[in-house]
Amino acid sequence: MSAKVAMRNLLPLLQKRLLSTLSSSTPTLSPLSTDPSSSFTVDFLINSCGLSTNSALSVSQKLQLREKNIQKTQSVLEFLKAHGFKEAHVVKLIEKRPGVLRRGVDTNLKPKFEFLIANGFVGELLPDLITSNPNVLQRALESNIKPCFEYWKSILGSNDKIIAASKRCAVFLTYDCKSIIQPNVELLIKEGVPEERVVKLIVAQPRIIYQRRDRMAYAINAVKNLGLEPKAPMFIYALRSMLSMNEFTWKKKIEVMKSFGWTEEEILQTFKRYPFQLSSSEEKIRKSMDFLLNTLKMEKQAIIACPKFLMYSTEKRLRPRYDVLKILNSKKLIEIGKKMNYLLAVNEKRFLENYVIKFANEVPGLLEVLYMLCVCPGELFEVLISLKLKEQILRAALVDFKPNLKFLIADGSDCQLLPQLIISNPLIFKIALDSHINVNGISMMDTRLGSIS
Repeated sequence: MSAKVAMRNLLPLLQKRLLSTLSSSTPTLSPLSTDPSSSFTVDFLINSCGLSTNSALSVSQKLQLREKNIQKTQSVLEFLKAHGFKEAHVVKLIEKRPGVLRRGVDTNLKPKFEFLIANGFVGELLPDLITSNPNVLQRALESNIKPCFEYWKSILGSNDKIIAASKRCAVFLTYDCKSIIQPNVELLIKEGVPEERVVKLIVAQPRIIYQRRDRMAYAINAVKNLGLEPKAPMFIYALRSMLSMNEFTWKKKIEVMKSFGWTEEEILQTFKRYPFQLSSSEEKIRKSMDFLLNTLKMEKQAIIACPKFLMYSTEKRLRPRYDVLKILNSKKLIEIGKKMNYLLAVNEKRFLENYVIKFANEVPGLLEVLYMLCVCPGELFEVLISLKLKEQILRAALVDFKPNLKFLIADGSDCQLLPQLIISNPLIFKIALDSHINVNGISMMDTRLGSIS
């Protein structure tokens, strides 16, 4: 009996809980379906700002525009466009910071824009800076942006260097200079790093200076313990490398190199010559060492003398070049001898011209081997394969399409087969070549090298 009474009393509570649960789990209508201003906001974002429908719907959840106040929003858009903001800039800025459309032009945007322009952020530099770091528009000009800029000016010495650093680090002009950056700069100088090298470090790798002070101090001491003095030219590069990993990772990379028979002294000797080699992953170091020592039979001393070999990609540079050179050597077209190290290090353009394009006719298939050289744009493979076509066909393609390619040929020079032109503009040249063959009704059989002229 008592159980029935308890159940009777509990039933209304369960019903109430069930109704409450159903109510909370039922999706509420979006503001778009209940608030007329949402529909107006979405339409404005799409039609006036250039946002996609999905993006406009997303932004409308954070920003509501009123038709009666739209003139203020329009003035923001007009101000941005008057200062070089293209539609892509506007879209990116609104997606990151929708509230920018509510900023006052005269009270907020104009003073900051004028300050940045006066200090060298002109042309596309201005919209690029603001879209990459919209916090510039949220920070106070007098208490944040100006003091930060003045501090950097006192360290770097010129607006050009500030601009260069800000391109590499979006938060460069809004980060807390006093509590983080200034202590690190002072520490580096106190340790004996020449000021001009501190400047070089900041401009080249601004994020390095944003480390916690204890981490910066640890890295400085670690590099000094390896035998590099702060005044040494390579110290800042070794510091960058050290800050890219923790102590555990450092030890793992040392163990990888030791597994190939290197002594700690040889490893440190190499690191001091070219610190970036230990910035690579353990797998990258392992692959490079295996290929250099076991496939190329390169002497350790050669690697120590030129540690950059360890930075080259095995798949994209070392192995493809090695394959090309082996083919040429087997055909007695070149004699590698002791030149292998040089041939692996020479830049891509020179390697293409002197060891691929030069021998394309003598060695069918050499260009296909080059396809593995992924350092080049994907379209370049098609163009290089096309070099098997008769030279007169290629010349005619250039002549036919000279008006379209005029800007590619410097000073109206003769339309000859310039490897530089092909390598630097592969897609445009490929289009010209294909069009010439199609427009003139040339059969592919007649275009091939070795066919009857």
